[in-house]
Amino acid sequence: MQSAEAHVTLHHFRFGGGETLAAVRQNYRTLGTPRRGTDGTVANAVLLLHGTTGDGTQFLSPETAEHLFGPGQPLALDEYFVILPDALGHGGSSKPSDGLGSRFPQYGYADIVSAQHRLVTEHLGIRTLRLVAGTSMGGMQTWMWGQMYPDAMRALMPIAALPQPVRGRNLLYRRLLIEAIRTDPAYKDGAYDSQPPSVGIAFNILGLMTHGVSALEVAVDSIPTADQRVRQEADHAVQHQDANDAIWEFAASFDYDPGPRLGEITAPLLAVNFEDDEVNPNQLGVLQRAIEHVERGRAVVVPTSTASDGHLSLTHARLWASHVQEILEWTADGPPVSS
Repeated sequence: MQSAEAHVTLHHFRFGGGETLAAVRQNYRTLGTPRRGTDGTVANAVLLLHGTTGDGTQFLSPETAEHLFGPGQPLALDEYFVILPDALGHGGSSKPSDGLGSRFPQYGYADIVSAQHRLVTEHLGIRTLRLVAGTSMGGMQTWMWGQMYPDAMRALMPIAALPQPVRGRNLLYRRLLIEAIRTDPAYKDGAYDSQPPSVGIAFNILGLMTHGVSALEVAVDSIPTADQRVRQEADHAVQHQDANDAIWEFAASFDYDPGPRLGEITAPLLAVNFEDDEVNPNQLGVLQRAIEHVERGRAVVVPTSTASDGHLSLTHARLWASHVQEILEWTADGPPVSS
């Protein structure tokens, strides 16, 4: 699927921790064409936010794009203008591996959302987004968008994300992953010349946590298949990931705590989680309790099926595309869009 890629430079970017960079690169891609309403402002813009270690191309994979952007699909590109930013610290946006390494400021999710907002408003000139939606980390940031910029969108759809601080197994695997890299002698306090082998271990930990129990039961049925999977995951990570980037990415959730401000979300919100997601365990009832504090909030838990894969069910848009259509129909009332 063809997308237009560009970037904007955000000058004098101040991080939540107080550090400042003279310039931060915010990379993004777009699909479709912006259309303006009767007031002259863009009325069909949709912001889609990706997960940790990914980038905006996540939504261009066939298992996602084919169920979202084609003719007759919920976000058909003859109707919507879709914005796919690379989060700060990810993809083509500014990140430690660009040169600063371990001297790069430790950004938080609020910094990522702030950079996204500046992209949308200052650079693209969009006053109101038709929809803000995201998966995993992007879903967490969708909750934050609703609180930080409550008038900036007509609808919200966090996917595979709970509106509470990262805790329990979710927090433990993140700290274990970070510790595995930092204690590796090859990491050299962030001044490594080549990727330390621990990056491969770290991303195996990530896969173990995010894949569904049932899916792994089928895929890993012997010692040889387990060993092969571990080697393949490790080799891929060492070739395609960066140790400092990974540490910063998994540490960035330190400032995530939307719970106390759920009542400040005024846009209609449809939260979608997955029954077999071990990162966001449904059996704890967190989402069900939290949604009661969102004035115009609804929650859906997608049942486990042969098509689901734990937290990574988010990569299979056929499991949740109907809910994109649901939130768009729910919030259809608004100013007409002209060509």
